[in-house]
This record gives sequence, structure tokens and C-alpha cells, in this order.
Amino acid sequence: MNSYYLDDVDKRILNILQEDARIPFSRLAKMLNLSEATIYMRIKRLKENGVIKGFFTDIDFDKIGLSVVAFVMIKAEPKQYEKVIEELIKQKEIFEIYDVTGEFYALLKVRVETREELAKVLDKLGNLEGVTSTYTMIVLRVLKEKRNVD
Repeated sequence: MNSYYLDDVDKRILNILQEDARIPFSRLAKMLNLSEATIYMRIKRLKENGVIKGFFTDIDFDKIGLSVVAFVMIKAEPKQYEKVIEELIKQKEIFEIYDVTGEFYALLKVRVETREELAKVLDKLGNLEGVTSTYTMIVLRVLKEKRNVD
């Protein structure tokens, strides 16, 4: 995996785009005292090099009822791990899946409306063929969620 060097201008562009991905190039150019062409070329290069993967809307999940968040660690039969992951990817309640080191094989971020719904998701996960155990932590509050580049 190649690293891409971000200079201060790239970082400033990325931080502004994180706040408002729809900002016009003309406004961004004025903010950074650069030409629109420079902004265009910088953003194009960041996209081509995979630094910018896309432009997304930042959703407040609490506002749409998905306020129960849990992290679930999964242990699985080694020979069935790929099949387990394929099944996990299909679950709409699972927003993120990380392949991790250590005692557990995967870390999942689950978002649901209620604790009862979480219990159903956990039952479903525990009953997946190949899953040997789960460990769940319910998020009480988010203390830091970083989205920008320093």
C-alpha cells in the first residue's frame, strides 16, 4: 500500500471538504488564496490517488432513530471465517466490519433503534454457522469521533 504525502495545502483542502463537500471551487480558492485551477488539480490528484474516496452526507443517526450503537467482537471457526464475513456483510444493521488481530476475528459496528432490536441482531449473529462466540459493548456516549486530517 503506497502512502500519499499530504502537504499543508492538501490538508487544508481536505479539512474544508470534510466540513462542506459541496463548497464551490471558487470559494475554496478564495479561502486558501489559490487559483480555482490549482484547487481543481489538487482535488483531482487527491481523488486519482485514492485519498478522496468519495463525497458523502454526514448523517445524524440519532435523528433518524438509529441511536443504539454497539461494537460486537466475533470469534469464528477458521475454516468458515470467509463464509461468516459474507453473511455479516449482508446484515443491514452492521455498518462497519473490521478484520482484527488478537483473540477475536472481527469487530462490528452495529446501529439499531432499540435495545430489543439489538438483542435480535445479537441472537442472529450468535446463531450464524461458523460463529463460535461474540462479545458486545454498548456505546453509552461518543466522546470523540474524528473526521478531519491534522
